[in-house]
Amino acid sequence: MTIKATPQKAPRKTPNKSARKTPAKKPARGWLGRLWSLGWKLGIILFAAISLYGIYLDQVIARKFEGQKWHLPAQVFSRSMALYPGAAVSHPQLMAELKLLGYRKVVNPRQVGEFSASSTRIELWRRPFRHPEGNQAEQRVMISFDGQGVGSVERVADKRQLAVFHLEPVLLDRIVTGDGEDRLFVPAAEIPKPIIAALLLVEDRSFYQHHGVNPLAIIRAAFVNLSAGRTVQGGSTLTQQLAKNFFLSSERSLVRKLREAVMALIIDFRYSKDEILEAYLNEVYMGQDKSREVHGMGLASQFYFGRPLGELTLPQQAFLVAAIKGPSYYNPWRYPERSQERRDLVLRLLMEAGELNVAQYKAAVESPLGLRNASKPVHQKIPAFYALVKQELAERYGDSLLKQSGIKVYTTLDPMAQEAAEQAVSQSFKRFDKNNAKLQVGMVVTDKYTGGIAAMVGDKVPGFDGFNRALEIRRPIGSLIKPFVYASALAQGDKYNLATPLADQPITLTNEQGKTWSPLNVDKTFSGEVPLLTAFKKSMNVPTVNLGVAIGIDTVIQTLDKAGWSESVPSYPAILLGAVNGSPLMVAQVYQTLADHGRYRKLSSVTAVLDSDNQQLPVARPAQDQAIDPGTDYLVQYGMQQVVQSGTGARLGRAFPGVALAGKTGTSNDSRDSWFAGFDERNVAAIWVGLDDNGKTNLYGSSGAMAVYQAFLNNRPPIGLRMTPEDNVVQGYFDVDTGEAKQADCRRVVALPALRQSYRPAANCGEPLPWWKKILGGQ
Repeated sequence: MTIKATPQKAPRKTPNKSARKTPAKKPARGWLGRLWSLGWKLGIILFAAISLYGIYLDQVIARKFEGQKWHLPAQVFSRSMALYPGAAVSHPQLMAELKLLGYRKVVNPRQVGEFSASSTRIELWRRPFRHPEGNQAEQRVMISFDGQGVGSVERVADKRQLAVFHLEPVLLDRIVTGDGEDRLFVPAAEIPKPIIAALLLVEDRSFYQHHGVNPLAIIRAAFVNLSAGRTVQGGSTLTQQLAKNFFLSSERSLVRKLREAVMALIIDFRYSKDEILEAYLNEVYMGQDKSREVHGMGLASQFYFGRPLGELTLPQQAFLVAAIKGPSYYNPWRYPERSQERRDLVLRLLMEAGELNVAQYKAAVESPLGLRNASKPVHQKIPAFYALVKQELAERYGDSLLKQSGIKVYTTLDPMAQEAAEQAVSQSFKRFDKNNAKLQVGMVVTDKYTGGIAAMVGDKVPGFDGFNRALEIRRPIGSLIKPFVYASALAQGDKYNLATPLADQPITLTNEQGKTWSPLNVDKTFSGEVPLLTAFKKSMNVPTVNLGVAIGIDTVIQTLDKAGWSESVPSYPAILLGAVNGSPLMVAQVYQTLADHGRYRKLSSVTAVLDSDNQQLPVARPAQDQAIDPGTDYLVQYGMQQVVQSGTGARLGRAFPGVALAGKTGTSNDSRDSWFAGFDERNVAAIWVGLDDNGKTNLYGSSGAMAVYQAFLNNRPPIGLRMTPEDNVVQGYFDVDTGEAKQADCRRVVALPALRQSYRPAANCGEPLPWWKKILGGQ
C-alpha cells in the first residue's frame, strides 16, 4: 500500500510592526520651486485685485461718461430784441446791440455773424439760436428805419416782409456752483475741424491708432527728458489727459500715472474716439476768469474773443489749441508776443501737415490775435437785477431750480438800457458827491411794451453786491402819488376835467385823535383857485389835498391798489401828498400801469426757463387787468407831459426839445428823498436818491432823481411818446375861468382832451369870437 504525503502549509507569520519597511524620503524642494509656488499664488491674488479694481474703475468711468459729465452752470440770458415795423428801436441802438453781440461790421455780409450799415438801413446775417419758443435758424435780413424807429424788416432771400424778427439774446452770465468751474458745452459736430486737426498734431498724433496709451510716446518722452535733464516733453495721450482731468489730481507720482493709464485703456475700450474728443474739448482747462476756471473750447472762445466758437478765424482757432499747453504762461493779454509765437507754431504744424497752403499760412501768422476788450467782462456784473431774478425763480419754480444742471433762464434785461442806467448813475454821482458823498440811489427801468424789468441799479457803485435799494428801501414817495389822485378825479368825467378849477386856499384837517394838519404849497403861498392841469403840472399841494378829500381818500387808495401797489396804504389825508413808503420797484410798477394805457401787468424779470433737454418748464403767467380806464389814463399822461413841458420837470423838457416825454417829480419832507418817475415811448423809469440814514439831502425831485433820468436819456436817446387818443377821448374846449365845456369858437376857452361821454358843451357861448380873432387863433 502506497502512502501519499499531504503537503503542509507554511505557518502564517504575524507581521511585526516594528519591522515595517520605512518609505524613502522625497528629495527636498529647491528655493526656485518655493518662489514659483508663492509667485503664482500671489499672481492670482494680484490678478483678482487688478480685475476688481478695473471693474471698480470701469463703473466710475461709466457713471461719469454715461451720466452727467459736468454740472453745467445755469445760463442767464437777456431779452431777445424784437424788430418789427413800428418797433421803438433806432438805428444807433441796433448798431450798439450788434456790437454787444459780437457781430462784425463788413461791406457786404457773406457769412453768419456779419452786418453792413448805411445811414437808414442795416443788412444783417443773423446767427442761429435757441429761443424759448423754439430754434431760430440763421437768416439774412434788411432792416430799414424811419423817424419813429423800425420801418420794415425784409428777408433778403425772397424780399418777404417779416412781421417780427428776433435777435439772439445776450448771454449775461452763468451761475457757477461751488467748484468754480465754468463752461459752455459744445457738441462735437459744432467744433470746427481745424481745431481738431491742430489738437491732434500738437497733443496726440496717433490718437486714432493707439488704445488709450501710447508706449512709444512714453519711451520717447522719457528719453528726451533724460537727455535734457528736466521735463520738456510729455508722453500722455489725449485719453490719459482726459482721465486725469476727469478723475485724478495733478499730483506727480508713479501710482497716479499708472492709475491714469488703466483708466485711459478702459475709456478707449468703452467709448468711441469722437466721444473722447468731445469730452476732452469740453473739459480741458483754458484759463482763469478771476475766481472762475474757464473750461472747454466753447467758453474759451467767448473768454478770449467774445464770440461763438464757429465764428472764429483760423488764427484764433489755432490760438485756442496753443493755449492748452499753459493758459497762464500763454495769457495773451499779459504775454502777447509769447502767445503769438505759440499760435504761429500751431499754424506751422498745420501747414507742414498739408492742412494749410503757404499763402494761407502767411496770411494767418500776419493776423493779430483779435482779442476782446479785456476791460469789459465776459459776464455782466448786475447784482441788483440778479437778486430779483433769483427771488422770482424761487417764487415761480422753487428753491432748487438753480441747483439743476444745464438750465437756461431767459430774462427781461435790456443790456443797452442797463449800461445806460449804470452810466447815468456814475455820471450823476460825480456831481452829487461833491456836496454829499453819502448819497445813494435806487433805479428801476421797465420795458413799456412787455412789462419786464429792463434795467436795475441798487447802489451808486452799480456792481456792488450789497444792500439793494431798488428793491429793499421803503421811503415816502412824495408827489409821485399825485397822478393817482388826479386819475381818481378825472375818472369822474361828469365832475372833473383838466380845466376844472380847484381851491387853492388854506385848509386844516383834524383826525380822530384831534390832531390837525394844514398842508402848504412849496412856495407857501395861495392862489385862491387854479385849473386842475395847472395844479397837476406845478405839483401844487393844497389843490391836490382839496381834490383828494373831495373825491375820497379811499378812492385814491383803490386807484393806487389797482395800478399794482403791493403794500397796504393807510387811510389818512397825508397820503395825498405822498406819505406812503415804497421802493423804486413799487413805483415802477404803478407808473408802468400809467404808461401802458392803464393796463396792470405785474412786472417780471424772467420770461422762460428751459431744462437741460431744452424743454420749457411750465409756470403760471402773471394776471393782468385794466386798472384805469384808457381814456382817463390818456388824460393823466397828457398832464404828465405838461409836467415836462412847462411844470416841475421843465428842465428835462428843455434838454430834449421836440421829444414828447411824461414824468413826475417827487420830494419828501425836508428834502430827505428825491424821486422821479417818467417814461418815453419805450421805457418807464423810477429813481430814488437819498441817504441811507434818512438825513436831509438838500435835493428836490427835479435836482436829484430827475438829473439821473436826464443822464439816462443822454446815454439812451429817447423815442417820443406816440399820443394817439383813445376812442373815448375827444378834443374839448373849456372856459378858462369856470372850466365849463364850451364850443370851439367861444371866447376865453382852452383846448384840452376830454372824455367823450362827459364832454357836453353848451349850445352857445354868448358872445362869440370876432371873425378876425378866429383866423388869428386868439381868445
